[in-house]
Amino acid sequence: VQLQASGGGLVQPGESRRLSCTTSGLNYYAIGWFRQAPGKEREWVSCIRSNDGTSYYAESVKGRFTISRDKEKNIAYLQMNNLKSEDTAVYYCAGVGPATYYSARLLQTDRSYDYWGRGTLVTVSS
Repeated sequence: VQLQASGGGLVQPGESRRLSCTTSGLNYYAIGWFRQAPGKEREWVSCIRSNDGTSYYAESVKGRFTISRDKEKNIAYLQMNNLKSEDTAVYYCAGVGPATYYSARLLQTDRSYDYWGRGTLVTVSS
């Protein structure tokens, strides 16, 4: 199983960025996005079940971020709009399966995930 996050970079406040998480070896999985800002603990951002596309969001990103997945390409996306300085962090994608085994609450917990990709840095600054 492999996951790889990409798409990070430097963006200005208010701009958008799309992160990608390329996966291999996962079936009927859930993908979670987490982030870790400098000096802070890792926090959950969003997650999606691959089987039916059900998605969940942290309150801090609800309405600004959208998670999606392309089942054929085995890629999950995190579209981030109206970025703020507080969104600056290293973003990680993680996978676990089968998605139906995990409640929404468990999918918001990093310890539920078995597989992690390397992070991608998003810096929001003018």
